[in-house]
Amino acid sequence: MSPNRKALAAAFPLTIPVLTGYLFLGTSFGFLMGSKGFPVWYSLLMSLCIYAGSMQFVTVQLLLGAFQPVYALGMALMINARHLFYGLSMLEKYRGKGKCKPYLVFALTDETFSIACSAACPEGVDSGRFYFFLSLLNQSYWVAGSLVGSLLALGLSRLTQLNAGGIEFVMTALFFVIFLNLWEEKKHRIPGLAGAGAAALSLVLFGKDGFLPPAMGLILLFFLADSRFSKGGAGG
Repeated sequence: MSPNRKALAAAFPLTIPVLTGYLFLGTSFGFLMGSKGFPVWYSLLMSLCIYAGSMQFVTVQLLLGAFQPVYALGMALMINARHLFYGLSMLEKYRGKGKCKPYLVFALTDETFSIACSAACPEGVDSGRFYFFLSLLNQSYWVAGSLVGSLLALGLSRLTQLNAGGIEFVMTALFFVIFLNLWEEKKHRIPGLAGAGAAALSLVLFGKDGFLPPAMGLILLFFLADSRFSKGGAGG
């Protein structure tokens, strides 16, 4: 068996849970794009080049609104700020991965990060190829879902008047479920409360159209302060 086939065979079983989630969320994104009048290729291009679930849903509204590049940049930085911490923790694993490394950095989503951290590269399999196929398979699921959703929206729009109101709530529902899981674990309640409190405060101060960047900024400041406090406590 060739090195690529060995790496692919080792990576694929680990990505099956991601497959079900990404197909559903990717389909929702593609359907939302199609319902707003965007062509199929637009959804595919975004999933290939942006590949950031939450940001892609937000980008739909940004494309439909007034041109605000600074606001869009700030939004993207805030929503994806967690990847700064992901990247730092993956420096050692991705070290020396050669030509694969740029793509590994680009494709480091929440789910790929989780698998890469918890799963060791099997013996006899090239680690660079293993992590590459982990990332590539996960992105292919998202792209496939985007294609299915866009085609579905296109087909339905030709048959009847399409109303996809509320479908963008799918990401909110996902994060709410994650919040409930953290709440049930009890030991992770403080970060969840901090996020909810930051969002509520920003909503009151900035309104529903502008609350997200300051909310993400407050959450980031909270975690930075909490990290420094924890280090200080450990040192004392």
